[in-house]
Amino acid sequence: MQLSRWWELGDPCAWTGQGRGTRRMSPATTGTFLLTVYTIFSKVHSDRNVYPSAGVLFVHVLEREYFKGEFPPYPKPGEISNDPITFNTNLMGYPDRPGWLRYIQRTPYSDGVLYGSPTAENVGKPTIIEITAYNRRTFETARHNLIINIMSAEDFPLPYQAEFFIKNMNVEEMLASEVLGDFLGAVKNVWQPERLNAINITSALDRGGRVPLPINDMKEGVYVMVGADVPFSSCLREVENPQNQLRCSQEMEPVITCDKKFRTQFYIDWCKISLVDKTKQVSTYQEVIRGEGILPDGGEYKPPSDSLKSRDYYTDFLITLAVPSAVALVLFLILAYIMCCRREGVEKRNMQTPDIQLVHHSAIQKSTKELRDMSKNREIAWPLSTLPVFHPVTGEIIPPLHTDSYESTNMPLMQTQQNLPHQTQIPQQQTTGKY
Repeated sequence: MQLSRWWELGDPCAWTGQGRGTRRMSPATTGTFLLTVYTIFSKVHSDRNVYPSAGVLFVHVLEREYFKGEFPPYPKPGEISNDPITFNTNLMGYPDRPGWLRYIQRTPYSDGVLYGSPTAENVGKPTIIEITAYNRRTFETARHNLIINIMSAEDFPLPYQAEFFIKNMNVEEMLASEVLGDFLGAVKNVWQPERLNAINITSALDRGGRVPLPINDMKEGVYVMVGADVPFSSCLREVENPQNQLRCSQEMEPVITCDKKFRTQFYIDWCKISLVDKTKQVSTYQEVIRGEGILPDGGEYKPPSDSLKSRDYYTDFLITLAVPSAVALVLFLILAYIMCCRREGVEKRNMQTPDIQLVHHSAIQKSTKELRDMSKNREIAWPLSTLPVFHPVTGEIIPPLHTDSYESTNMPLMQTQQNLPHQTQIPQQQTTGKY
């Protein structure tokens, strides 16, 4: 908290001080005097009240310069600080803003903007918006409250409304008072109304538009809705003629005579213009007629009394637990009797089998056992094709070898000549050299 003090010499009925510390002098004091004024800067200031009208565009700028004095160390007069500051806005007691209120801030070094069009349902109800500023360098915060008191408009809503799509503007650029004033001035020259108001401004991204490529300084585009008290001019009606409608269907620009009044600053997509005449709209409200599908009024709801009678759950326990358990026990006993007490046995089976079938089964079983015993000690002679027939030197016939000491199952199918007896080594041819 910082306390600043200065002296001022002025008129007793003048406004003294500046900014947030202003206060009016008492009219009872007269003459010229020397006045001491105290201004207290703290992190939470008094609430700020604004009074927008229903159906008219509301714009409130959150200036970074206004919040720079909230973060210590407090800057001195004339000192320039450029800390990054971001804002968070929400309805008091809720995590987000009302449905009609939007917020935008491009970078931490630009001002934030609250904008929207209040609805008639909020007239007379104060809307408290909590504004929290964050210093991204020092991580300090400051919170202010903005009280929006929505007033009713006498001619709300304006009967004739037109919505323009401006291609070369972003929403924060269009919200600037100078730019918006220039656009309303151009519309007034074309429309010539007695009363003209900006009703709403919407970014093209909120209407399903695509983010533009960061080339050639492309913009997102913005929809601007204005309202007037006189019918649409002939220039605005030109977009509805068949020739321009055909050109729009072919993605060509329509021919509008008054486009040159906007072209110097605003590029308007005339194919997306929307003209709404509230005077010709028929009300769709129908009075509810009670019939067979609507229940009669049953009066006031009467909840049951707190004194409830006790209930006995013993019968329910027997039905839900004891009866299924008894049935399961009976089924278990029946299955146990069938599996254990009704077995025939091997003897009874053999008694019921014919003798010739038993003999045949026994013979097959005996033969199978003998074959298994024989397979354990079987010996297989070596194939003659795997052994040499003639001696490589003498040319004598060599009988095949059948050595009983070798295990037939472990001997290889083919033997090398080094392992065979009665074979001589064939001398290898040496390479010719010096020696």
